[in-house]
Amino acid sequence: MRIRAGLCVAALVAAGLTVGTPAAATPAASPAASGTVVPIQVTGDPATRFNLVLLGDGYTEADLPTFRAHVDRHLNTLWTIEPFKSYRSYFNVYAVEIVSAESGVDCDPGLSAPRRDTALGMGFWGGCNPASVQRLLTVDGTAANAYADLAVGTNPGNRQLIALANSGTYGGAGGSNATASGGNALSALISPHELGHSLGGLQDEYDYYGRGVPGDTYSGPEPDSVHHTVLTERQMRETRAKWWRWLGEPSESGGTIGRYQGGLYLQRGVWRPSRHSMMKSLGFYFDQVGRERMTERIAGRVGIVQGGTATGAAVGADRLLWVDTLHPVSHTLTVTWSVDGRAVPRTGNARHLDLRNLRLSPGRHTVTATVTDPTEFVRDPAVRSSPALTQTRTWTVDTSLRTPAVESPLAITASTATDRAVGAHDVVYVRTSQPTDRAPRVRWTLDGRPVADTGTDRDVDLGALRLSRGTHRLTARVSNPGTGKAVTRTWTVDATRPQVAYELSEPLLTVTRPGRPTEYVYNGPFTMGLTGTDDGTGQVTSEFRLDGDGWHNYYGWPTDARSPFLFTATGTDVDGLVYGNLGSGGLSVSPFAERSPGYGRHRIEYRGIDAVGNIGPARGFVATLIPPPPACTTVVTGRHAGPLTVAAGVTCLRAATVTGTVTVAPGATLVAQGSSIAGNLTASRAAAVEVLNTEVRGSMTLTGITGHVTLVGTRVAGRLALTGTASAPVLAGGQVGALTCSGGSAPVDLGAPTTVRKPTAGHCRRA
Repeated sequence: MRIRAGLCVAALVAAGLTVGTPAAATPAASPAASGTVVPIQVTGDPATRFNLVLLGDGYTEADLPTFRAHVDRHLNTLWTIEPFKSYRSYFNVYAVEIVSAESGVDCDPGLSAPRRDTALGMGFWGGCNPASVQRLLTVDGTAANAYADLAVGTNPGNRQLIALANSGTYGGAGGSNATASGGNALSALISPHELGHSLGGLQDEYDYYGRGVPGDTYSGPEPDSVHHTVLTERQMRETRAKWWRWLGEPSESGGTIGRYQGGLYLQRGVWRPSRHSMMKSLGFYFDQVGRERMTERIAGRVGIVQGGTATGAAVGADRLLWVDTLHPVSHTLTVTWSVDGRAVPRTGNARHLDLRNLRLSPGRHTVTATVTDPTEFVRDPAVRSSPALTQTRTWTVDTSLRTPAVESPLAITASTATDRAVGAHDVVYVRTSQPTDRAPRVRWTLDGRPVADTGTDRDVDLGALRLSRGTHRLTARVSNPGTGKAVTRTWTVDATRPQVAYELSEPLLTVTRPGRPTEYVYNGPFTMGLTGTDDGTGQVTSEFRLDGDGWHNYYGWPTDARSPFLFTATGTDVDGLVYGNLGSGGLSVSPFAERSPGYGRHRIEYRGIDAVGNIGPARGFVATLIPPPPACTTVVTGRHAGPLTVAAGVTCLRAATVTGTVTVAPGATLVAQGSSIAGNLTASRAAAVEVLNTEVRGSMTLTGITGHVTLVGTRVAGRLALTGTASAPVLAGGQVGALTCSGGSAPVDLGAPTTVRKPTAGHCRRA
């Protein structure tokens, strides 16, 4: 199979593509000449950073605000995902605003759609190729790179291109020229997945090659992949292979790190580390195995030692040595110093070493600064000691040399950006001028009060300060000892965590109890909408977690970002993938995966992440799903005078008022919802009885019901008698005058006990 240059096969399948031989995208009209480069985030020289360049295609002059909104959403989503969140400071980001002659892209949403005159020639169906598929979104690579070259200092060796199409249709492709539709509900989640391929070398973990088509069985040797194996957990531990160091750990993407069958587009014979990392299901995080690889690759693209005192010639023992490092957002890199192989004590993680204090013996000595990233994301010692995470700078010191005095103007030469607020758990840094004879002193204050030095005065870890809610002012004052001169830099600290509110479709029953999460009962699919708010500017990214099984990005619904998320017992098939599954297998599964319906109680948690990285408190509710009622053969609504006999089939009372008694004959089924029955309700050997949010002004007698009995939110004025039911009756959230039970199983209350005005009998006490 041949693939057009610049497209990653794994990434195409990640988008659910059945890949043929796509035609080239419609060529761009002319080489790049009129794009406008907008620096979104510049943390350093492009030569020392990993540069993301986002290009827009099919955006007219009038559409540019839409392009900017799409870029903002993609980036704000990316910065919520580790390790991008912690290493955001390692990236420069540029958007190239390109004005197309027409709005939209070729063949969107189908082959019968028109071709459009756009700058990058992007198009669905692999460039309008009938042999391709809709989701394959191609771009003219020559034109894309020509426009990207406008971002001065970037080149194919130090950048990643992401071309966004002005479209709401799901689609994309991966590789050096990654593409994604800009406006689809899921499009912002394609970018980190594609970076998993292009930057991390990670492979897809799907158990299918084409959506909806089950993969077969792996029969090859041990895969050349950090996150696929044919080994057992015991073999991994015994041979110290693959992800053995992470086995048994709670997974960042849900469950625990272990051995889950399926991957490499196959169902059987090969295993992956977690149930559903983002390399299998968009919306989840990288698991620890993928995150470790991504951390190594991001750090390896930049170089954690950024400069310092020159090392080309010997230096005297009468001066200071300096080393410059990168500065992750989440933690501080460690610096240790040694002389002739022996550690220098009490250097306190400083970025400078005063040789005058060492009293070196005459002669030549070797001084080494070792910079290490102590991130908890890495456990492999080989990765930790690799140049990506550990680098050294070495000087030869000759005690016979004398260093001439050189004036170095006092200055803050670099720092954490001040043009936006920093988060309450960020590490903020300054880099100062570097004279040879003294170290400028840095003193930090928070809201005017001194901050204690915790190891290096060039950094301050805000997370260690346990900031109170609200906005704070952080200041670094840099001074030269003895001169009285000083310079300052100030940051706004946003310590207010975002909040998320939820909205659910109407339940059968709502249960509130002091000190416990609100509980909702449903007898069919239900929806959840999440809305994040914050006192700062920028996007609040909402997330939710089902039964503790991994935080999942809230994007609305795959077909419409404005629609709420839909939960069902076995999920909903959307274009060959299943979403919102409450059953076995997790939230997102392949449609051919075996799964049992997810009836019962589920805890759903939710939280938000704001634009500066603050993570809001996790709150939750409980949703209990019971089986839906059977299909109605007869429907009664409005007023029904006199008694009602259900002789056969399924009779449904919907907002009905029955002025007499209701009798359900053997083999028949009654479903009453939101109704009122003036008399008694009697059923003997009926197939099933469901009484939901309904009032029975008389008594209710249910005897020998062969199927299920479901009474939710039911109010019975008289006695409720349950005799010989075949299965445990559901009796939740209602009120009865008296309750008796004999034979059969004890009632189930779904966490919402029924109020009984008179004492119960027998095992009914457990209801």
